Amino acid sequence: MSFGSTRRLAEAAGATALGGMFAGAAGSVVGVTVPAAVIGGLNGAISGWRQTYDWKSFDGLVAFTLDSTWGLPMTGAGIVAQSVGLLLPSSGYVPELSERHNRHVYRRGFRVRKGFAVTLGNVISQAGDIERARRARLVTDHEDVHVWQARWFGPGYPVLYVGWMALGGAFGAIRWATDRRKRGDRLFATIESAAYYLNPFEWWAYSRDNYWPPSEKVPNFGWSQPCCPPLTAACPERPSGIEQMSR
Repeated sequence: MSFGSTRRLAEAAGATALGGMFAGAAGSVVGVTVPAAVIGGLNGAISGWRQTYDWKSFDGLVAFTLDSTWGLPMTGAGIVAQSVGLLLPSSGYVPELSERHNRHVYRRGFRVRKGFAVTLGNVISQAGDIERARRARLVTDHEDVHVWQARWFGPGYPVLYVGWMALGGAFGAIRWATDRRKRGDRLFATIESAAYYLNPFEWWAYSRDNYWPPSEKVPNFGWSQPCCPPLTAACPERPSGIEQMSR
């Protein structure tokens, strides 16, 4: 066995033990010690072997801790995306955007909607042609925001995200029937704008990606300005897009 493989194996073993311990302790609070420990251990094993976490940085330590505790529900969802990515040979894992970046990135893999990247926990799927500057920046400046949203908001993240989509979709349908239809807006576009594009989590991510408003959103509907400055302006020292791939 090569030295590199030995290091990967050692990191995987350590991250598995630590992740399982952290997750088991967190799960014991709500009576799901064993399932939580399994999720934490699996995340540690995969992430350790792939050297995903940046153990030398504060962000890396926080990412692992949150993925193994408060953010565990979405880490569990990420294991589902990992399973698809690991089982499909065509998934196209991207180590350049994953290793020591506290996330896993696949060109393809788990898919919800054609053409849209999807992030579950610390796993980003359907990144697409990341050699294109726009797609690479989508990973580093948009989808990575979702990775951290899941960590910070923990169990509340899926509830708030899906809850907004349901209520927003209903609101969009009502707005279309009472107002937007007269302006020539399409029903699906209005519902999608209210449920998805105006979702505060998406507004946040698109703003950080310096892509607000998205061209697909119904014009003059909802938030007109970004909620925060783009990451390239707020953190100019932070590698973005293709630049991050070349590190």
